[in-house]
Amino acid sequence: MLAVLCLSLIGGLGLAQAKALQEFNSEKGTIVVEEVATGLDHPWSLAFLPDASGALITEKSGQLRLWRESTGLSDPIAGVPEVYSRSQGGLLDVVLAPDFAQNRHVYLSYAEAGEQGRAGTTVGYGRLSSDLSSLEDFTVIFRQTPKLSTGTHFGSRLVFDKQGYLFIALGENNQRPTSQNLDKLQGKVVRLHPDGRIPADNPYVGDSQARPEIWSYGHRNQQGAALNPWSGQLWTHEHGPRGGDEINIPQAGKNYGWPLATYGVNYSGLDIPEAEGTHKQGTEQPHYYWKVSPAISGMAFYNADLFPAWQHSLFIGALKEQALIRLTLENDQIVGEERLLEDRDERIRDVRVGPDGYVYVLSGDGKGKLLRIGIEQK
Repeated sequence: MLAVLCLSLIGGLGLAQAKALQEFNSEKGTIVVEEVATGLDHPWSLAFLPDASGALITEKSGQLRLWRESTGLSDPIAGVPEVYSRSQGGLLDVVLAPDFAQNRHVYLSYAEAGEQGRAGTTVGYGRLSSDLSSLEDFTVIFRQTPKLSTGTHFGSRLVFDKQGYLFIALGENNQRPTSQNLDKLQGKVVRLHPDGRIPADNPYVGDSQARPEIWSYGHRNQQGAALNPWSGQLWTHEHGPRGGDEINIPQAGKNYGWPLATYGVNYSGLDIPEAEGTHKQGTEQPHYYWKVSPAISGMAFYNADLFPAWQHSLFIGALKEQALIRLTLENDQIVGEERLLEDRDERIRDVRVGPDGYVYVLSGDGKGKLLRIGIEQK
């Protein structure tokens, strides 16, 4: 159930002026949802700038915008590379360098056109100008090769770990066998230094039959990744086909099964041709999976002080189910699952926890929105 309100203050939201809010019941109390930005063109990802400077938002059609509480959405930021924006391709993830305060580097992942109508995922960084209007000296550090996609399954998410390594979670370009091919970068998690160099301790360094960038393989279309703040481990999630969406904790050199082992079937209802069932010797089982696919996208662990009831939760967006999924964690185990925002009927593409402790969500497609979500404080 929901209620629409128009208030200048509700609980701890502290809004500067009267705005339309919505209330929803949840297991942890009444949650309050505020639309803080509208009119986004297929928003895909956001990254918060330090010192309450706002957030960078990618639009799949190729724009990077700045959102600020006081001024709303900026004009497109200059210096963004040209993207392949057909079908699922476009401008995808955005993250800040761990040492952004020193170098102002902003990392982007995006689909890049290749030959014969094919495309692949590319990652690079630029220096954000002091006036926040442009990315300067954009430098490509990674290209998914060979380029095989005709418009689908690019992934991709970017995560820096506590040691400063950059993980890139990739899709398999809808070319299933490539996930198992170690000489290709489709369906992989790769691990790099921030400048694109390959770490000497990557699992396939020195193997002439494998790409040294690879960290793990056997993935389908990864559209969520985040660092577990308590364990320091990388968590990822990926779309299954029809069923079989899954969460993984990728380990060095491990095979996560696709397409040899899956809990899903083809969209036609027929079995995946390469699949040998839900288990295959030599492959890892998912940490968690859905037999019926929510079509998951974006993920964020909640480790802020503002809403203690959400501590040790993992938030994930759902595209097909049009919901925000909250998973309850006990250590690394997922012990509960709740659906939020179902009454809004909006696809959830990304979710992040802001520096203020609120949960921020990118929703919708052609008329996308940035939502701010909290628990009503009595």
